[in-house]
Amino acid sequence: MTASNQTLAKTPLYDLHLELGGKMVPFAGYEMPVQYPLGVKKEHLQTRDSAGLFDVSHMGQVVLKGANAAAALEKLVPVDIIDLPVGKQRYALFTNAQGGIMDDLMVSNLGDKLFVVVNAACKEQDIAHMRANLGDDVEIEVLEARALLALQGPKAAAALARIQPEVATMVFMDSREIQIDGVDCLIGRAGYTGEDGFEISIPADKAEQIARLLLAQPEIEAIGLGARDSLRLESGLCLYGHDIDPTTTPVEAALLWAISKNRRADGERAGGFPGADIILEQIQTKAVSRKRVGLIGQGKAPIREGAELVNAQGEKVGIVTSGSFGPTIGTPVAMGYVGIDYAALETEVFALVRGKQLPMNVAKAPFVPQRYFRG
Repeated sequence: MTASNQTLAKTPLYDLHLELGGKMVPFAGYEMPVQYPLGVKKEHLQTRDSAGLFDVSHMGQVVLKGANAAAALEKLVPVDIIDLPVGKQRYALFTNAQGGIMDDLMVSNLGDKLFVVVNAACKEQDIAHMRANLGDDVEIEVLEARALLALQGPKAAAALARIQPEVATMVFMDSREIQIDGVDCLIGRAGYTGEDGFEISIPADKAEQIARLLLAQPEIEAIGLGARDSLRLESGLCLYGHDIDPTTTPVEAALLWAISKNRRADGERAGGFPGADIILEQIQTKAVSRKRVGLIGQGKAPIREGAELVNAQGEKVGIVTSGSFGPTIGTPVAMGYVGIDYAALETEVFALVRGKQLPMNVAKAPFVPQRYFRG
């Protein structure tokens, strides 16, 4: 069955999206709301100024159990999983033998189990990868009948704490099992917008109940995928399959912060993950030919993914991997890869758009301050 005639899956909130006027589009094999009647720009600003609720139930949710689960998972990522404290979560990367990024994921230590959230388009591959490599003593449970909601924005915590006061005691990257409105949920204080907020895993049959309860709070509006993309781009966060993929290493992708110190060459558990020799050598020598950078347009026209980047002589020096107009800062923003000679801040490059060379400056990402709640 080809992608064009394959039946699209629906999340547990599909009917609610229609009721709310969501414009549904195909995304990662699902019918997902790209926007609501508010529109992408207003949804973006609503999340920056107040709070927005996103349906991200298309993501893969997996539970790992067993005494060796942390040690086994750590062999697949350049990240410290063994010493991840109970009640905390961590950003991680599945790497391949060439040092490329197979996917990015979130791992939570819930005490008796690890809770793993992977990208929608990669979940079948990731689950197969874990089944093939974690070992027989690690139980892998794919949580099929679950929804995942992201509540994001500076007023998200106040709105959720009105319903469940316990969340007010959580800080960025905390992860807990908490009841909301009598429903057992898994909650992490994190997100994909650069704002404070929460990601909430809910049994599928209770998802609409919780979503309606949240949307009844005066601070919260339903937000679609369009604003989710512009929010994460302004916040300098990578989109898998665009800004990172199996051909990009964490060093090229400027994700050095995501490689735990104790997994680096001089760490106590150095290497041992796929592609470690390549990645650790790149860290040590800084010998990469390209780098992911932030880009700010000097004009008003948004620069889209796939636009070539050239120097003043018209020679190709890179490519845009994500691009949009940044509603918060009122200027075009993008991310892309450029040759290492063009990666310094304030370097001017030009995006080719319909035969025109539009000037852009290499800039520090995120383009807006990240406002995670650290206590």
